[in-house]
Amino acid sequence: MSPPRLTGALRSFSSVSKKEDINERLYDLKTKRLKRRELFAREGLTWQKIAHLCLDHQDNAKQQAELKSLLQAAKEIVGTEHGQAAVESAAVFLFETFHNKDHVGTEETRAIKQMFGPFPSSAAEASCACVARLVAPLGDSRVENYIQSLSSRHNPQRGPSFGRNIAFSYDCYALDPLEEMPRSDVNEENVSLDFINFFNIQQSGRNAASEDAPGSSLSSGDGAILRTEVERYLNGGNMISSSPEELCTSLFEMLASHKSNDELQNELFELLGPEGLEMISTLLRRRAAIVDSLLSMPPDRTGYPPDVSRLAIGEAKPTFACQVTIQSEQEKQMMKLYRREEKRERKRGKGGEDGDSSEAALTFDPREMRTQREQALLTARRDPILSRDRVYERIRYPNVYDCYVEATKMPAFVGGAKMLLPEGIRRDNTKMYEEVAIPPSDPMSIGFEEKPVFISELDEVAQLVFKGMKRLNRIQSLVFETAYNTNENLLICAPTGAGKTNIAMLTVLHVINQHLQPGGVIKKDEFKIVYVAPMKALAAEMTKYFGKRLEPLGITVKELTGDMQLTKGEILRTQMLVTTPEKWDVVTRKSVGDVALSQIVRLLILDEVHLLHEDRGPVLESLVARTIRQVESTQSMIRILGLSATLPNYLDVASFLHVNPYIGLFFFDSRFRPVPLGQTFVGVKSTNKIQQLHDMEEVCYNKVLEQVKNGHQVMVFVHARNATVRTGMGLIEMAKNHGETGFFQPNQSADYGQCEKQIQRSRNKQMKEMFPEGFGIHHAGMLRSDRSMMESMFSKGHLKVLVCTATLAWGVNLPAHAVIIKGTQIYDAKRGALVDLGILDVMQIFGRAGRPQFDKYGEGTIITTHDKLSHYLTLLTQQNPIESQFLDSLADNLNAEVALGTVTNVEEAVKWLSYTYLFVRMRANPLAYGINHKAYQMDPSLELYRKELVVEAGRKLDKARMIRFEERTGYYASTDMGRTASHFYIRYNTIETFNELFNSQRTEADIFSIVSKAEEFDQLKVRDEELEELDQLLCNYCELPAAGGVENGYGKINVLLQTYISRGEVDSFSLISDLSYVAQNAARIVRALFEIALRKRWPTMTYRLLTLCKVIDKRLWGFAHPLRQFPNLSHVVLNRLEEKKLTVDKLKEMRKDEIGHMLHHVNVGLSVKQCVHQIPAITMEANIQPITRTVLRVRLVITPDFRWHDQVHGSVGEPWWLWVEDPINDHIYHSEYILLQKKQVVSEEPQHIVFTIPIFEPLPSQYYIRAVSDRWLGAEAVCAINFQNLILPERHPPHTELLDLQPLPVTALGSREFESLFKFTHFNPIQTQIFHTLYHTDTNVLLGAPTGSGKTIAAEMAMFRVFNQYPGAKVVYIAPLKALVRERIEDWKVRIEEKLGKKVVELTGDVTPDMRAIAQADLIVTTPEKWDGVSRSWQNRSYVQKVAILIIDEIHLLGEDRGPVLEVIVSRTNFISSHTSKSVRVVGLSTALANARDLADWLGIEQVGLFNFRPSVRPVPLEVHIHGFPGQHYCPRMASMNKPTFQAIRSHSPAKPVLIFVSSRRQTRLTALDLIAYLATEDNPKQWLHQDEREIEVIIATLRDSNLKLTLAFGIGMHHAGLHERDRKTVEELFVNCKIQVLIATSTLAWGVNFPAHLVVVKGTEYYDGKTRRYVDYPITDVLQMMGRAGRPQFDDQGKAVILVHDIKKDFYKKFLYEPFPVESSLLSVLSDHLNAEVAAGTISSKQDAMDYITWTYFFRRLVMNPSYYNLEDVSHESINKFLSNLVEKSLRDLECSYCLEIKEDDRTIEPLTYGRISSYYYLKHQTIRTFKERLRAELPLHELLSVLTDAEEFAELPVRHNEDQLNSQLAQQLPLKVNPHSYDSAHTKTNLLLQAHFSHAQLPCSDYNTDTKTGAGQHHTSLSGHAGCSR
Repeated sequence: MSPPRLTGALRSFSSVSKKEDINERLYDLKTKRLKRRELFAREGLTWQKIAHLCLDHQDNAKQQAELKSLLQAAKEIVGTEHGQAAVESAAVFLFETFHNKDHVGTEETRAIKQMFGPFPSSAAEASCACVARLVAPLGDSRVENYIQSLSSRHNPQRGPSFGRNIAFSYDCYALDPLEEMPRSDVNEENVSLDFINFFNIQQSGRNAASEDAPGSSLSSGDGAILRTEVERYLNGGNMISSSPEELCTSLFEMLASHKSNDELQNELFELLGPEGLEMISTLLRRRAAIVDSLLSMPPDRTGYPPDVSRLAIGEAKPTFACQVTIQSEQEKQMMKLYRREEKRERKRGKGGEDGDSSEAALTFDPREMRTQREQALLTARRDPILSRDRVYERIRYPNVYDCYVEATKMPAFVGGAKMLLPEGIRRDNTKMYEEVAIPPSDPMSIGFEEKPVFISELDEVAQLVFKGMKRLNRIQSLVFETAYNTNENLLICAPTGAGKTNIAMLTVLHVINQHLQPGGVIKKDEFKIVYVAPMKALAAEMTKYFGKRLEPLGITVKELTGDMQLTKGEILRTQMLVTTPEKWDVVTRKSVGDVALSQIVRLLILDEVHLLHEDRGPVLESLVARTIRQVESTQSMIRILGLSATLPNYLDVASFLHVNPYIGLFFFDSRFRPVPLGQTFVGVKSTNKIQQLHDMEEVCYNKVLEQVKNGHQVMVFVHARNATVRTGMGLIEMAKNHGETGFFQPNQSADYGQCEKQIQRSRNKQMKEMFPEGFGIHHAGMLRSDRSMMESMFSKGHLKVLVCTATLAWGVNLPAHAVIIKGTQIYDAKRGALVDLGILDVMQIFGRAGRPQFDKYGEGTIITTHDKLSHYLTLLTQQNPIESQFLDSLADNLNAEVALGTVTNVEEAVKWLSYTYLFVRMRANPLAYGINHKAYQMDPSLELYRKELVVEAGRKLDKARMIRFEERTGYYASTDMGRTASHFYIRYNTIETFNELFNSQRTEADIFSIVSKAEEFDQLKVRDEELEELDQLLCNYCELPAAGGVENGYGKINVLLQTYISRGEVDSFSLISDLSYVAQNAARIVRALFEIALRKRWPTMTYRLLTLCKVIDKRLWGFAHPLRQFPNLSHVVLNRLEEKKLTVDKLKEMRKDEIGHMLHHVNVGLSVKQCVHQIPAITMEANIQPITRTVLRVRLVITPDFRWHDQVHGSVGEPWWLWVEDPINDHIYHSEYILLQKKQVVSEEPQHIVFTIPIFEPLPSQYYIRAVSDRWLGAEAVCAINFQNLILPERHPPHTELLDLQPLPVTALGSREFESLFKFTHFNPIQTQIFHTLYHTDTNVLLGAPTGSGKTIAAEMAMFRVFNQYPGAKVVYIAPLKALVRERIEDWKVRIEEKLGKKVVELTGDVTPDMRAIAQADLIVTTPEKWDGVSRSWQNRSYVQKVAILIIDEIHLLGEDRGPVLEVIVSRTNFISSHTSKSVRVVGLSTALANARDLADWLGIEQVGLFNFRPSVRPVPLEVHIHGFPGQHYCPRMASMNKPTFQAIRSHSPAKPVLIFVSSRRQTRLTALDLIAYLATEDNPKQWLHQDEREIEVIIATLRDSNLKLTLAFGIGMHHAGLHERDRKTVEELFVNCKIQVLIATSTLAWGVNFPAHLVVVKGTEYYDGKTRRYVDYPITDVLQMMGRAGRPQFDDQGKAVILVHDIKKDFYKKFLYEPFPVESSLLSVLSDHLNAEVAAGTISSKQDAMDYITWTYFFRRLVMNPSYYNLEDVSHESINKFLSNLVEKSLRDLECSYCLEIKEDDRTIEPLTYGRISSYYYLKHQTIRTFKERLRAELPLHELLSVLTDAEEFAELPVRHNEDQLNSQLAQQLPLKVNPHSYDSAHTKTNLLLQAHFSHAQLPCSDYNTDTKTGAGQHHTSLSGHAGCSR
């Protein structure tokens, strides 16, 4: 009869289990066992009872102390690593031993030694004394009786009787009969099939069942026959290993089976042997009676489960132990059929590519099933039908070699759980332990198609890498084709040690081959390979392995883990990264920083994928989900390779990794191990902790001895460092006791003596002691040299036994024939408790068994406690499908995706969940995840359930303020808090704690207490045995009060953290690992708190936390001397420094010999002095300029003031945090992170930083700018901004109101010709209001109106007046950019030249017409510089004097770099008007201005001509959205803006035109590619293309730019100066005609071309400034100009602008995009050049003239209005006079030094010199002229001449962009003349190279250089002419 079985199928479809509610208490085997163990543990003498006995009487405190010291002694004897229980039970043992002794005799010593192995005798004596003192007050006899009474109750000698002592158990499930149950007419006897619960209490040795249980003998005499026969047989000395009840069970089973008596007779004879003949005949004779009497036991009799080992391996579902069903064949067939159907359905669901799970399986109706089942139960008894098994075929996958699956077909395995253990298994059951041995499996026979792959047949790349190997092993050969020649995702399940690493190597080579160019060059910057290993030790080993193998190819492999940080540069230079799951998760979580990195990953290798069901599984899930989503969204190819040990549900894991099971799934079972492995499992039965340890030692010794006798070496793995020594000594001791030391002693081979000497040199005492005995130890706490020595001794065979910890299995490849794992409890700091050894570790350790070259097979033994035996058996024979642990960390992972921007709403979150392993398993096993069957039936794709999950998680996160979640719309938005949590890996509950406890007033002690309450530390518990040590730590090392004290968990963490900082010593084993855990996590949590405080803008808190971060990193308190951060200074020196209170500042001022004398150590002075100068220090100077009454601009100059040393500071830069704080309001107004580059420090080059901060009236006394080093304690600088002398600018006059007028028809112009030029009939409101002033008067006009309000038409009105009134006079139109000039020319050439017959001339740097053309022109369109150059010689150019009107467009650009030129032109025009008495009308056009009045005064405009409308009077109203983005680095921040850009288009302008402005050509490309990636995930990826695809293909064929070809196909255009003219025109054409919807352009387009769009996105407001080599902000006018492009007057009733900015600038933009920006003058910086021009022209001939000239400028107006901006102290007459006189004096002196003019003796008159005239004529800066004058000589060689030319000041403006220094160095190699190799990042060097390339017609590296050459050419021309002028 097959063993009873209860399967999952039955449980789901009947009420056998009554399992509706998942959370109902499970009466499974586990809880029963626990109950039983507790019961036995409570019996006999326990520590609690002893304590109770002693404390019941007198002097409690004294007794308590004694008990404590007894525990202490016990701890010394047994050690702490087995936990408190072991110590207590050891104390009990000592008490029992010594309670009636007064000294430690030999008897006692032997007992203790036998129990514990070697022990310190002092501890034994101490314990003896303690016990004596405890017993004395109680009286000997009393104690004796007490112990006696307890042990009599607990007498292990009595054997239990079979079937007796069966307590009634209520844990039994009845079948609920259905109401209309069909009754059969069979007479119901009292045999109810379902309740036949027969039991056997399997209880041996000391675990006797308690007598307390009410017992009753069996109900009939026949049952007792079996018992008496068995006892008689056993008493005859037969079958000693068996206990009576076990034998009874076996016999009963045989008797109750279907076999005939004859068959049975043979079997019984085999079992019992000849001695049992008599018994056999009795049993067979009374067979029926025995079986009946035992079966007809009353149905209410229940009891314990059948033999444990039979149920050892059930399913992962709870096992219902109390009920055993005996099934008839028919029922069995029926259930089998059902199960098979279910399996088939499930397979079908998985095999199907669509992945829609088993809907077909759902046709089974549970109710129907149950009815059938119960019907079957009733009819089963009378229908003994035998039917044959139906053969059923499963799907065969080509590469799955799984003997378990094949085994299911073998009839031998039908009975329940037994099937799961392989054949040939040996079981041994003794009183002490139970042992299960699984023999090594035979290797798989070689298939006829299998051919090994020889390395010599591979290509040369592979040959280089696999150098030294002949061929690949079997597994590698089988996988070779798929791994090496395809791009398929792979999942490879194979036993440890089967060579999976080389399979990984094959895939790596595949990637390298893809990037191999002809000629053998590998394109290294195009790919990255990431190898994710689960442990740091493994990561280090893999780095070494891959590094060595790939070295010949020049591929760099680096480790990126918590220990090994890499800089950005290093990561870029590395092709293969080996990392841990957590680290890679953090890297990919930060969209900022490493986007570029994760985008070029081509291969992701996940080692040990079966970790999915451990705590760290969720990390793997989120990684894979993120990667696969990235593959789908960016359409980039990332191959995933999963490597794992053999696991049962490999199909699930394959579908999770998106592996095609027919191609990429490889499963190899244990038959493929290179060395087959025999596994032995030993479960020690004792429940007494001490007895357990003792038994384990004994079993371990026997196993070791057995192996050593056979001539093998053994490794014994234990789980604590000090346990290695204890176990080693214990084994030696046992060997001595048994007289078996000879077996272990090393063979005296030749080099043995040499080795012995080596060992004797070591400082490790225990190691030296053990070596001669043939034992060694190995753990991570030993010195590296000692560990290496042990490893080499073991591999040479001098050590027979090596006792080591699990690190050896991970980090070092050292195999042995046999490995033994002794004990499976390991201390886990993360959980703060002893936990079971993980299956991963066990497999890794077992993987070390068997040495491939020497052994036929290896042996692995695991010694554990009896209750864990089944657990490990199950795990190692892979029965349990691995489940997902993702639900626990769903909220945290969801937050990470929201922060990353990949999940923005519920719909996306639900989709994201479908990529997780959780989703795969939820569908396969819904019950395990709390989904009941009905729900699954209704919702097979679990859409609703997933939605429920993400909504719930969203609510939680919203409550914790980590995201903003709007349930109505389902949108998630990330917050600062959430981003911080994601980047620092902080859990949701911790953030909750922060929200509750953290505020701006907390002290350091409070912060420590908050950190220690973080959820990350929840598992760390306080153990009684640690209290004493924690108390000492608290007293010795804690500088701050520890809240909660040592009794509380969080108090303990606080103490440990402070101990870590104080570098305190910790003894206890568990505290050491807790300490390192706390240190690792606290650093991260404090960093997160720092970010939170910074974001909340709390200055004191921010400063406090930044200091704490450094305190933890450096392990130094903030009050310690900063020099303690240098390891090279001795403690003596440092202590003296602190005693003498020598601060860093004092030390800086002292000489080295002074320092030496002070420290009584002359030579140390020098090194102290060096260290002092290496502490990073900076000086800051702040200069403030009020922009308006509420905004200040701060210009900060930071100068490094320390010496750089690579060993101290690294080679990159020193990071600093900078913030502006208001001490009174405790608020930060601005903060940023800056990096002082190494070269800046070395060259002491200052760094300039410009930012704006708000100010409030009344003015505060001061703000502070604080800079604090991110890494160094004691490195900070403060600079006060004083507002004492600050004069705020005047308040601005109000705007012009827009009057409600009747729109004016164009006929008002009164001229047919003019009217015909316009396409509309009426002017707009603004034009109507200004029409009269412009067209009918000659007053100067300033028109300020928002972009797009028709200012150009206003200019035309003014021009028409000139054409009407002053024929013959000239109109000059000045536009600030060439592009604008071009646009106007194209327009006016048609409208004004052709239609009105007026001559229009363009005058720019590109186009210089001859004088005659200019003289004849009516309208000159020009740029400011060109007109300045022309009008400088106005006296002798008559046409300049004929100008009647000067129209200046965009006059608000006065405040920008080009402003001074505009200022000079207007000042000169006014000057000319006043001298020629012929007035020139000036019309200024600008955007809305704040200080229009000043501008108007300067332009000489009365009240009449000033029109300054407010920004809101646009013809199309504008809606502006500003979004801030975090992140210090520019490129990643830009990348993180791409998804929001896409969403903005989706929500604001799904079908109307969109303009996106970016800062550089590279950004146009990157943005376009990212948008295409987002489009690819949409249903209609070409939704932005509004043209027939065939037509667009024709257009694309004509383009030159390859990127443009790609983007246009998706309806996205790009527009920048690097495009070919024709390409640019094509794009403009397509966009204007709405054929493409999106145009991505650089910022110049905003000015240059008038393409309005419905939506404008300004993506980033900084650009890279080549001059200062950093990112600077766009002028605010540029941003306004870009926004102005939103809204098309003819089509839209409103425009939208979305501005994406760096989050710290968000407030600034909010302010100035809504209120106008004042225009200041920037003439000061270039005043000298303009004075020189006037001197050369003869306008200025004395210093007084110069003063008068300045008063004409706009600068003078603003100087009076906003004095502080220009550093003028106050506005009194004298101050202004003095200020201007100094200014003139300084400028003229500069010019005199540059040989441009001469100041005469009278110190008043000024005379121009030739050089000055040359400078003015050729528009050169005076510095350039000085350079030429000083460096030009007649005999200069060509290359020096070129160098003089290119060093001209003008070329400093040429941008050197990112990474162009590399391009420059490449270009320099190709050119004839050499340049300074250290200056490739200088603009002058670049100019030199461009000129050379221009002369030699060399190929330029990129299109930017062509444009730069054009820009430079204009300058070259002028400077060359100047050159010529100077050399004449």
